[in-house]
Amino acid sequence: MCFQNTIYFLSEDISFDLEDQNKVQNWIQNVISKEGKVMGEVTYIFCSDVYLHKINLEHLGHDTFTDIITFNYCIEDVINTDIFISVDRVKENATTFKTTFQNELNRVIIHGILHLVGYDDKNDSDKEVMRTKEDFYLSLLSE
Repeated sequence: MCFQNTIYFLSEDISFDLEDQNKVQNWIQNVISKEGKVMGEVTYIFCSDVYLHKINLEHLGHDTFTDIITFNYCIEDVINTDIFISVDRVKENATTFKTTFQNELNRVIIHGILHLVGYDDKNDSDKEVMRTKEDFYLSLLSE
């Protein structure tokens, strides 16, 4: 079995450049490894609310705005995905949650990976576990 072991950062319909890409790539690889998985091909697509809303409608049938949609293409323990992130929504959430844009963006970036390695946030107890994992991995990024 061939593993890509690659992370891409792209933008669609907006101009966006992720800061410290190498640091973020290493961090994502570290999280995947710590969770006992293997990194395959991971693509992040940064976009607008309008763009992600359209994907949400077309692919999930949800007529709502969201900060992230994660497409799971994993094969066994190999993480393969396209993760769409609304930069507009992340900015708004950062204001709502009284945090920095970069912190909220990093939380969303790792949130998608945590879904792929087996965590969920459908109920309150799952949300608490997910938030604890996000906080733990965010602390590793700032080291």
